[in-house]
Amino acid sequence: MRCGEAAAGGGLFLLPWGVLLLLGVCNVLSLEIKASPKVRAFIGEQVSLKCSFKSSSPITESLTIDWTYRPAASGQMETIFHYQSVPYPTTVGKFKDRISWVGNVAKGDASIAIQNPVMSDNGTFICSVKNPPDTYHNIPQTMLIVTERGLSFQLTSATLLSILVFLPSVIVVILLLVRMGRKFGVLKEKKKSGCKKSSIEVSDEPEHTETDNCLGKLRNGCLNCVDTDEEDPY
Repeated sequence: MRCGEAAAGGGLFLLPWGVLLLLGVCNVLSLEIKASPKVRAFIGEQVSLKCSFKSSSPITESLTIDWTYRPAASGQMETIFHYQSVPYPTTVGKFKDRISWVGNVAKGDASIAIQNPVMSDNGTFICSVKNPPDTYHNIPQTMLIVTERGLSFQLTSATLLSILVFLPSVIVVILLLVRMGRKFGVLKEKKKSGCKKSSIEVSDEPEHTETDNCLGKLRNGCLNCVDTDEEDPY
């Protein structure tokens, strides 16, 4: 049963203030908005501010989306983005040329993105959606925290203790493995040198077989000549 039907059907039994209360509750529940309560970003890296909505009425060109910003320090709220059929990012202030539309109203997405965030962007962002006749809704707030990437990782005492305990052990194991590897390499080289002659040893061996044969023939020839001379008579 819709809210209007409930109010009409029970109008004879409800007091005027009760009817107004019922209609107010129906209007609040007809449009629901959800946004991330906290978003972390890093300096210079694009960050998205998510916002989604559900409306009981069909989406029309009358739907509007507004994003407002309040600095972390004391300051006034300012509108940094407006949407109605097309996006209208702000053209003034610190967010000039840094807000882009990444949502899709047909899917109930009213998200935006901030380019090149800096630490001075820290603050509260509010997403507001109106889809007449649904104009009453909750007001979710998103806190943006921009930090340097190096500062985002903080060592806890337990993590630091674990590093101090295990790091020396890891270093000792690595040194032992390196030492064992060197010893293995030396033994392997010695084994190779024992099984194979070096180039110097090979070159020291005699390789003049043909020359020795020629000298032997020449010597035998000379001996034959000497023997023949001794046998000739004078």
